Amino acid sequence: MARKTKAEAEQTRHKLLDAAEQLFLARGVSRTSLQDIATAAGTTRGAVYWHFQDKADLFNAMLQRVTLPLEQALHAAAEPPPVGVSPLRGLYDTLMAALHATAHDPQTGRVFEIATHKVEYVAELQAVAQRRMEVMNEMRQQIQRVLALTAERLGRPLPMSPAQAALGLNVLVDGLIINWLIDRSAFDLEAAGAQTLRNYLRGLELEDALA
Repeated sequence: MARKTKAEAEQTRHKLLDAAEQLFLARGVSRTSLQDIATAAGTTRGAVYWHFQDKADLFNAMLQRVTLPLEQALHAAAEPPPVGVSPLRGLYDTLMAALHATAHDPQTGRVFEIATHKVEYVAELQAVAQRRMEVMNEMRQQIQRVLALTAERLGRPLPMSPAQAALGLNVLVDGLIINWLIDRSAFDLEAAGAQTLRNYLRGLELEDALA
């Protein structure tokens, strides 16, 4: 019986997150109340507070459902691999996987659109802004470790500091996603991403480390 209760609670949690996705996308985050989400999920406002502290906590949980695999993959790519294995290849594949998921997985596309175009960092969502800043900083640090390790293995310095190189790569990928979400017919996200990433790495004199 306990197992069933736990399973039902998890099912309710996912229903709330699914409802939040749909409403945030349609109305924007600030204009969607927790009562709206509870009603759309077929449950009560009390159920929302059972699973989440507030709207910011719910938003961050919704975002984590699609970003956690990316965060884990970036963390793995930043770990020093065995000699002979390219750390840059792992980073490149991870970033391309993120672009692929954005373009082809409806849930990932929805959540990224909400996170980039449907949220205002008003007072009730300061925890969202804080969490996003923490994730972005961690991602940049992981990218920086990969770029620095790759340059070290190649025996050549980067043309800029690893921190600046990581910032540029992070902004490049974010910019591709943000612009594609505005007009999905404007360009092929994966094709443009692959070409742009390789050109950027070529500028850092690292492209040959992708092999």
